Amino acid sequence: MIKPKVLFLCSDNSCRTQMAEAFLRDMAGESFEILSAGAEATALDREAVAAMREVGLNISGQVPKKVDRFLRERVAYLVTLCDRAMEHTCPIFPGATWRLTWPLENPAAARSQQERRAATRRVRDEIRQYVVQFVQEHA
Repeated sequence: MIKPKVLFLCSDNSCRTQMAEAFLRDMAGESFEILSAGAEATALDREAVAAMREVGLNISGQVPKKVDRFLRERVAYLVTLCDRAMEHTCPIFPGATWRLTWPLENPAAARSQQERRAATRRVRDEIRQYVVQFVQEHA
């Protein structure tokens, strides 16, 4: 059976997309081929790793990737995870059948470490809700 590809896409592929990839893999990895990428591939966000560990998922081995490596692939679902203010800077992916936007704040924009940790947890929980809904509608 060919699994439909889901590509989570954002600017850096370091936090939000990595969490979304892990949640979908955990909830419905048998139903989808799950990918994530960004316009840039920066280091994996330590707060995202810690926040996911709190809910029992280890993303420390995931690797940020640039979207360039997937441009020739056909994906069934392109899911962008950019905050509303930055939606226009998220890369455009030409090979997607369905496009979804999950408008999420960028925890990296927080001013202090404590605010960033709280924002990462809040975004993690929002992503989990979006993934649950996605699985209910598409799996």
